[in-house]
Amino acid sequence: MKAIVFDRFGDPAEVLLVRDLPMPQPGPGEVRVRMTYSPINPSDLSVVRGQYGRLPNLPATPGFEGMGVVDATGGGLLGKLRLGRRVAVLNGKGGNWQEYVTVPAKQVVVIPREVTDEQAATFFVNPASVLAMVQYVLKVPRGAWLLQTAAGSALGRMVIRLGQHVGFRTINVVRRREQVQELLQAGGDAAICSSEDSIEEWVQKITGGEGVLYALDAVGGATGVAVVKSLAAGGRLLLYGTLSSEPLQLDPRALMTGSRKIEGFWLSNWVSRQSLLTMMLLFRRINKLLVAGVLTSEVGATFRMEDIQSAVLEAQKPGRHGKILLRLNPGS
Repeated sequence: MKAIVFDRFGDPAEVLLVRDLPMPQPGPGEVRVRMTYSPINPSDLSVVRGQYGRLPNLPATPGFEGMGVVDATGGGLLGKLRLGRRVAVLNGKGGNWQEYVTVPAKQVVVIPREVTDEQAATFFVNPASVLAMVQYVLKVPRGAWLLQTAAGSALGRMVIRLGQHVGFRTINVVRRREQVQELLQAGGDAAICSSEDSIEEWVQKITGGEGVLYALDAVGGATGVAVVKSLAAGGRLLLYGTLSSEPLQLDPRALMTGSRKIEGFWLSNWVSRQSLLTMMLLFRRINKLLVAGVLTSEVGATFRMEDIQSAVLEAQKPGRHGKILLRLNPGS
């Protein structure tokens, strides 16, 4: 089979190659999936650069999520129930950017007919992160304000739609002025251009001087500090990204005054602490919200495996809309 691999960390456009590898065979409790699509996520590219929190032994194949059809099983009831089914493939160790992949049967989720292949490919990373952060960790109630940075991202837009669906309000921070009106039209309740306006001042105006109790930050640096200063007494901030590659430089009194809290969120760590029942209920909820159009991802261009260099360059373009997908088995 063919696989996208890298044998050194570095610029994805330089180190990723397509190679022939032996066909994998499923072991006990595993299934083999004939892959159809896998998205290029920022976390995938961070792994290739050697900048992710957990790195593989080299050579390695990237790809944390994707979809395909189960074509073989290593035994076990769950594997037999999945055989021949269209599934989302959750691969916490990476490895989905290849024509066939073997994973534990519990790491594939059967996809409803109403969900397209393209949406099934993006089933896990963003939808699970949104639900986990907003409703399992922060538990944002109806009517509350949620402040988020990087709001123009695919994940940020999901947060906006989830807010519309369940009833919380969003203040959305973006860097470019044209994105402000765009996110308001997409359903955001308020939007702030951080390159021109003060986040703290505008949050105070929007909330009537109260600040926010709930916030998400994927940027860090000065933007993250501004979010901390926008928290109300007892407010909580979840950090889930480091887009600026800059640390938070805070006066401790910003947290001490009002008992504000900063917490980190990493999806794979959160998942590892959940029960099987919690995860089954989470997957069921994702499926329902995909069908309802709440946790869907805008899809951009689709590339063949052989065009991986062009694909990662497109995925890294600033201001790009839509997930970039890899088509792994053209005949699927």
